[in-house]
Amino acid sequence: MNIHEYQGKKILKSFGVRIQEGIVVATPEKAVDAAKELQKQTGTGWWVIKAQIHAGGRGKGGGVKLAKSLNEVKTIADQILGMQLVTHQTGPEGKKVNKVLIAQDVYYPGESETKEYYMGVLLDRATGRNIIMYSPEGGVDIEGVAENTPELIFKEEIDPKVGLQGFQARKIAFNLGLSGAAMKDMVKFVFALYAAYEGTDATMFEINPVLKTSDHKILAVDSKVNLDDNALFRHPDYKELRDITEEDPIEVEARRFDLNYVKLDGNVGCMVNGAGLAMATMDMIKMSGGDPANFLDVGGTANAKRVEEAFRIILKDPNVKAILVNIFGGIVRCDRVAQGIVDAYQNIDNINVPIIVRLQGTNAVEGKELIDKSGLKVFSAIALQDAANLVGEVVK
Repeated sequence: MNIHEYQGKKILKSFGVRIQEGIVVATPEKAVDAAKELQKQTGTGWWVIKAQIHAGGRGKGGGVKLAKSLNEVKTIADQILGMQLVTHQTGPEGKKVNKVLIAQDVYYPGESETKEYYMGVLLDRATGRNIIMYSPEGGVDIEGVAENTPELIFKEEIDPKVGLQGFQARKIAFNLGLSGAAMKDMVKFVFALYAAYEGTDATMFEINPVLKTSDHKILAVDSKVNLDDNALFRHPDYKELRDITEEDPIEVEARRFDLNYVKLDGNVGCMVNGAGLAMATMDMIKMSGGDPANFLDVGGTANAKRVEEAFRIILKDPNVKAILVNIFGGIVRCDRVAQGIVDAYQNIDNINVPIIVRLQGTNAVEGKELIDKSGLKVFSAIALQDAANLVGEVVK
C-alpha cells in the first residue's frame, strides 16, 4: 500500500526521524493559513509547495515549487491543486492533484553548504535480507545515478539475527563523506529510519533527498513509503492512510469483493483460483499467442456471486477480447464456479467475447453439466494447453 509523502513523514517523525515540517491542505486559502502556522512554528520565511500524488518526479513535472511570500503560496497552490500532474512514474495520463503539502524551507544559508543524499531501506529478495541503499548523489533520479555512476550506489546488508549495528550506521555516514556533528546526526538518522521500516512492516522506505543542512543537521525532505498489505492487520491505524483516489478504480472495486486483481496491458482476461495457477495460466496464454489482460485470483473460497463479480470486473476492460476461466477444484468447488459463469451470462448484458472454461478437480463433472445444460456459448477444455490453444484461436 503506497501512502503520501506527508503521511510517510508523520510516521518517520513518530520514530524519531527529523523531517521537513509541513501541513497538508486542499485549498489555496488553507495553504496560506498553513504557511502562517509554519512561520510561527519554525520561523521559515519561504515555503515549498509540493503536490501529493503517489508518484516520483513531481518536481520535474511542475508539482514542487518554492514560494517566497504568502501571495505566492496562494498563487502556486492554486496552480498545482487540480492539475493533472505528469511524471515519468505516472505515465502520459498523469494523476490529478487533490492535496498539496505546504513545507518549511530547509535550505537556509549558513557557514557551510547544504548537501543532498539518497537513502532507502528495502528487502533484497536475492538474499532474503533487508538492505540500506544509499548514495552521496541525492535529490536526483536515483535510477540514472545507478546506471551512469554505479560506484556511487552503496548497500549495507542487515543480518536479521542481530539487526542494524552501530558500526554499519557509522560506515554509512563515512561513505557519505560526513564527519563531526553531521556524522553523529546521520548515525541517529539511520537507526531511526531503520526502526521505522521494521516497526511499520514496510516493504520500502525511500528518502530522496536526505538533507544535511548548513548547520549540520540531518533530516528527511521527502518520503516514499510502501506498507505491506498483508501486515495491515497489525496496524489498523495505517489502514486509514489508504487513498483510493490514487489507485486503479477497477482494482479498488475488486478488493471490495476479496478478489486479487491486477490490471495488465493484454487482451485475454483471466479468472483463476490460486496465485501459482494464475501465473502458469498467464504464461500459457503468452506462449499461445495471446497477452494476459489481468491477474485475477478468485481465491479458495469463491462462490457464484464472487465469480459473477469477477466477470463484471474483467469486462470493464475494453481491451479484453476473450476470457479464460481456469479452475482447479480443491477447496473451491467447480460447480460453484460454473454457477457463477451461468449467473454472469444471465445478469450481465452483452457479453460479446468468447469464454474458454477449464474445470478440473472437485465437482468438475457437475460443473460441466451446469454449463452444458445452460446453453451458453462456452468453449470447454480439459488440459491447460488445450485451453491456451483455444485462447490463441479465438484471439486470432
